[in-house]
Amino acid sequence: MSNHAPPFANVPYEPFSRSAAVAVAMDEWRLWGEHVDDTGGAGYVQTAATMPERQQGLWQRVGEYWWEGINAGDQTSGWTGKHNASGHVFSVAANGDYAWSAAFISYVMRIAGAGKDFPYAPDHATYINAAARHQAHGLLDAENPAAYAPQLGDIVCFPRDWASNLTFADLPTSYRFPAHCGIVVDVEPETDTIIGGNVDDAVTMEHLHTNATGELADNRENWFVVLRVNYASP
Repeated sequence: MSNHAPPFANVPYEPFSRSAAVAVAMDEWRLWGEHVDDTGGAGYVQTAATMPERQQGLWQRVGEYWWEGINAGDQTSGWTGKHNASGHVFSVAANGDYAWSAAFISYVMRIAGAGKDFPYAPDHATYINAAARHQAHGLLDAENPAAYAPQLGDIVCFPRDWASNLTFADLPTSYRFPAHCGIVVDVEPETDTIIGGNVDDAVTMEHLHTNATGELADNRENWFVVLRVNYASP
């Protein structure tokens, strides 16, 4: 499927690696001001003046996530942090219809060199289900977070809104569902650090609690699946 990514990512010039995915995610986080949120957005007020994704230099960056992360021909590839595919500014009230967290994951995977095997999509459910069905050409495996400790470069996900009670046993689903995913950028005793897009309308870091053997435990959200990314051997 065609895309808008540069040759170094399409070929790719270097093997797809954990270090590449983590570095790309970390660089984007720094670009957005190194924002950290471990409270679920407590105190964050969403207005046109306060939303990072609507500010100069950042709404354009979101546009790059859509353009390079999503396959050509998808209408979402023309979106930005505040514009629809026709270039019109959408309202703050309609912001949820233009959520870009999956575009961010797709962008990181694409630029890091995942190539044609990653299921690039404007929604997380597409690649969650692809991993659960073993339809990602061996690149992704869906792992039960109760029995698998996330590793650097893996993708951890939780279901949102009406789907918030989904469990690992429900996968794969026959339908799309709202979700959010983040990329694991650091693993320490009792703590995994992840970076995700569209958290507080920015690229944001979050720290997740883990148990003694590294599995996710006692966190605010229902982290119901870990997408194990099968990187090339170093």
